[in-house]
Amino acid sequence: MFEKRILCIGAGYVGGPTMAMIAAKCPHYEVTVVDVNAERIQAWQSDHLPIYEPGLLEVVKEARGRNLFFSTEIKANIKKADIIFVSVNTPTKTFGEGTGMAADMQYLEKTARDILESSESGKIIVEKSTVPVRTAMAMESILVTNTKGLQFDVLSNPEFLAEGTAVADLNNPDRVLIGSRETERGIAARDQIVEIYRNWVPAEKIITSNVWSSELSKLCANAFLAQRISSINSLSALCEKTKANVMEVKRAIGADSRINPNFLNASVGFGGSCFKKDILNLVYICRHYGLSEVADYWESVVKINEYQQSRFVSRMLGAMFNTVVNKRIAIFGFAFKKDTGDTRESPAIFIAGKLLEEHAALVITDPKALENAKQDLAGCDGDVSFVDDPYEAARGAHAIAVVTEWDCYRELDYRRIFDSMAKPAYIFDGRNILDHEQLYEIGFNVYPLGKPEQAHF
Repeated sequence: MFEKRILCIGAGYVGGPTMAMIAAKCPHYEVTVVDVNAERIQAWQSDHLPIYEPGLLEVVKEARGRNLFFSTEIKANIKKADIIFVSVNTPTKTFGEGTGMAADMQYLEKTARDILESSESGKIIVEKSTVPVRTAMAMESILVTNTKGLQFDVLSNPEFLAEGTAVADLNNPDRVLIGSRETERGIAARDQIVEIYRNWVPAEKIITSNVWSSELSKLCANAFLAQRISSINSLSALCEKTKANVMEVKRAIGADSRINPNFLNASVGFGGSCFKKDILNLVYICRHYGLSEVADYWESVVKINEYQQSRFVSRMLGAMFNTVVNKRIAIFGFAFKKDTGDTRESPAIFIAGKLLEEHAALVITDPKALENAKQDLAGCDGDVSFVDDPYEAARGAHAIAVVTEWDCYRELDYRRIFDSMAKPAYIFDGRNILDHEQLYEIGFNVYPLGKPEQAHF
């Protein structure tokens, strides 16, 4: 007999891994993950999970069938659950007021109404999705309308996972944040969530706060991380103009204990489902409260990110005689970062689209994201193909653009690649992961980010 029944609504990048870890660490709890997407639920029940995360399959297999279950029966599982984690999608609105900035809350509201309709007992509701501050109040306003005399407590427990390291982040988190109403009942509900995490997370890493601080902390954490990336990327442009080396600048800046070197790698820009969405959500909230200067400041972080992607394409064009018409260009990597198949907001989408507008012939290669890449570029006109083998992608190419920092790209035989390419051969290293001196000696014209180019003419 299980001590508690935990339900998670939403089987995506957050809900699935989080519940798998809770189930693995808490065999005395029954953990069920539900989703309206039957194909996704079926994948969670197989050895071909719907998302790629190193080590995730092993965690799932440890608990699946023992105390971890996946289902499409949402309302029946709501009825029997004691604690419900809500991990549904909260994308940026594409219509109406707040278009392009505000979070689209329709799925979260529908979930709250499903919980209200299906519940026959009071429950603890835990926001796991990234939500705007004061969302708990919106959920509460729906749940308190029940005529059954039920009591619901809405808590905030934001995720701080990085794709590619989600299992490690869950197993050994920097912190777990749990926010609640600071009432006797709210604190008692919060203590039950603390009890779950205390099965493997040290007490000093569990932070409690009021629910509004918890909701806002998630947006702010992502904004600060993205800010660091945009800051170093803005400096990479200056480094190229002044013949400075952004890697040396990073080393000097990062040696300051007040700054540290994390998130100071120059690149083609950040992607993923969180950073841009959360910053724009923060911008929208600031504008709502009349804080225009604050909103402008955070919006500039996104603008620098877009500028960096545009600048990367412009540099490619400038190096290749201002034309890439009918030139074969191999795009090494399409995922927004290594160790994930996720391509949401990936810089590769923008870069590929711009190159296709210039009538380049693109060959996309990526070890985990090719299927998503095909979907992302399905509406683009032009010559684009997809291959698994990077050697095949580079054969006959005029240029290679490294867009994702996959470790496998460091290990390739670039002499072999150079011999197979059209000449002059170019490498545009959008992640600064390759040995640029060695590439130049082989014969490549090398264009890193934030460092002087090494060209043979």
